[in-house]
Amino acid sequence: MSELVALEREVATCTRCRLAAGRTQTVFGAGDPHAGLMLVGEAPGAEEDRLGVPFVGRSGQLLDRVLFEETGLQRSEVWVGNVLRCRPPGNRNPLDDEIASCRPYLDAQLDLIRPAVIVTLGNFAAQLLLATKDGVTRLRGQQHRWRDCVLVPTFHPAYILRNGGGDALVAMRADFVRAKQAMVAAERYPYPAAVVVGHQPSQPAHSAARQP
Repeated sequence: MSELVALEREVATCTRCRLAAGRTQTVFGAGDPHAGLMLVGEAPGAEEDRLGVPFVGRSGQLLDRVLFEETGLQRSEVWVGNVLRCRPPGNRNPLDDEIASCRPYLDAQLDLIRPAVIVTLGNFAAQLLLATKDGVTRLRGQQHRWRDCVLVPTFHPAYILRNGGGDALVAMRADFVRAKQAMVAAERYPYPAAVVVGHQPSQPAHSAARQP
């Protein structure tokens, strides 16, 4: 049994915090256990709790599309997870003690997968890993160092959907281009990447049409 599988089994029976009482199942994360890129979101929602898979529904579809269009990678080629592995009731924000209880599992996943690049989705993952109270709007747009990794903060796809895309979606795309560039620089991009420097983020047709 691999260490990651053993960790998943441990997570499945976790009762470290109050969220265990209300979950259908834990959402451990999914993807390539040797991925060079790891995406870290906030917490499972209702569908994730039901299916046991992170980022499903409209948020997951948007994430998959931006990931592929800006990095050329499928979800199966990266690791996708969350700060929490259980759904908070009513999809409320994670509480500090819940984050602290689940933090060892995230750290263990990072140690076992050893990505070169981490993309944090939304405030909670960026604030946790960077040990800051700054929001993602201030943090994004640049690369940060986290241990031996490059960390690229960006918006949560649910935020993009709630706000109708627009400038936030363009920014998210640029952040994923930044993540790809960091993967290439770390020699962890799985394909030949002849055109990376100068790559401009894709834009939806309606956004492009508004440009002068």
